[in-house]
Amino acid sequence: MNDDSEMMPVQDSRGIRARCMQELRLFFVALQFFSRMTVPRWVGFDPQWLQHALRYFPAVGILVALITALVYIVATLLWPQPVAVLLSTIAGIYLTGAFHEDGFADTCDGFGGGTTPERVLEIMKDSRVGAYGAIGIMLMLLLKVTTLNSLSPPAVVAALLIAHPLSRWMASVLVWRMDYAKMNGKAKPIAQQMSNPEFGIATCIVLLPVLVIGFLTSWIAWEGIVVGALLAGMASFWLARLFQHRIGGYTGDCLGAVQQVAEVAFYLGVLTAIAY
Repeated sequence: MNDDSEMMPVQDSRGIRARCMQELRLFFVALQFFSRMTVPRWVGFDPQWLQHALRYFPAVGILVALITALVYIVATLLWPQPVAVLLSTIAGIYLTGAFHEDGFADTCDGFGGGTTPERVLEIMKDSRVGAYGAIGIMLMLLLKVTTLNSLSPPAVVAALLIAHPLSRWMASVLVWRMDYAKMNGKAKPIAQQMSNPEFGIATCIVLLPVLVIGFLTSWIAWEGIVVGALLAGMASFWLARLFQHRIGGYTGDCLGAVQQVAEVAFYLGVLTAIAY
């Protein structure tokens, strides 16, 4: 009897340790897929893991935000604000391998040049960037840099730390609630809908920087956070409706487009709250 009772805590401890290691593995899988940052070799990769790793998409955003914010802070010590903002933006693009920017550009090309669902998907699959994509990504980056440059340094840091995970959470909403629009593509491994508990984990992760910045700092007022989140949500909802109407669901490029639009929409919301 005593032997059995002594074995149970050991088994429970091993089970908890294994569960924690699996969750850590899923985080690294998300980091490996959604960025160009290196991960430990023991992580490995299985396409089936990616579906469950999506719960840590906002966590990848937090890590990207911390690095871009650090680049911005260091750059402000050496150069004017516009240069610091631009260097921070470049750092974010480098860290993610322009993964989301590429998705936004492909979405602009597909929905700008396609008239049928089949044609939209065909254009989005083309690796070449057309006029809609080139103009769209240029204007998106210009709007992002200009908006951040209009904020105070503390507000820039706060906006980065919230917008990156929040915009990725907005993209994960599409996976949670919508169907995948085609049978193959770079997002197919995550094409299965997220479960409610997985989406709950993603939601808790994105709330972390919001609560920390909102309650523990004075870098940005709650009005800015709320208005930014509302504007990001409205933009994401509009895109989701567009995707559903035009192609019957989402693709990997659509997720990238939502991330980019939601990010810049949050910055615009913060600026709106400060200006008025």
